[in-house]
Amino acid sequence: MEYTVQKLARLAGISARTLRYYDEIGILKPARMNSSGYRIYGQAEVNMLQQILFYKELGISLESIKKIVTAPSFNGVEALKEHRAQLLEKRKQLDLLIANVEKTMALTEGRMSMTDKEKFEGFKQKLIDDNEIKYGKEIRNKYGADTVNKSNAKLKNMTQEEYEEATRLANEVNVTLAEAFKTGDPAGAIAQKAADLHKQWLTYFWSEYSKEAHAGLAQMYMDDERFKAYYDEKQPGTAEFLRDAIHVYTGFKK
Repeated sequence: MEYTVQKLARLAGISARTLRYYDEIGILKPARMNSSGYRIYGQAEVNMLQQILFYKELGISLESIKKIVTAPSFNGVEALKEHRAQLLEKRKQLDLLIANVEKTMALTEGRMSMTDKEKFEGFKQKLIDDNEIKYGKEIRNKYGADTVNKSNAKLKNMTQEEYEEATRLANEVNVTLAEAFKTGDPAGAIAQKAADLHKQWLTYFWSEYSKEAHAGLAQMYMDDERFKAYYDEKQPGTAEFLRDAIHVYTGFKK
């Protein structure tokens, strides 16, 4: 069966403008143009759109999705299996959060007691699961499963105060990094302060700190489009600047 832009948009629950944009950026081209100049999509394009929307649901950027689905090694069947596994993980996250809300309601109504640690279990587990879905494969390949598992265990055992301090540090890193970027000097005092704050933030999640691992993570911020997009969202070039600042800080400057 074939679809026009309007028909496929209605079928998929997205806007026609979105489909046209996907065509413009080359992530989803129509099968052909008809004699009237309208885009026509076939079954292959419908299947590809499904894959794209699955990846979007998992929070992956369009730039990264394009690289995934246009890679010669892309396998639609294997991708669906991966989507299923990741969606099951998301369902587990939601179940945990729902259970957490129900416990909190019961606590508020005086039907049960709940420790402060239990109040934040769902949120910490969601953070772990989100990281696993988005970056787990790359991080495990780079640092090893044992290191990642220890890091996850450390996060799960954080106290409320530690979790709040880690969150505060993350915000301070971003604010200081933005100020440092304006100077244009990754070796400058403000940039080095940002790198030191970044180290302090890491120690809340890493079981062990090393300058080499810190420098390697900074390089990953440049090599992985998802990390790069996060830091470059407000100011392009920030990921590279942070990488350079951390390399100076750790002594791994090239």
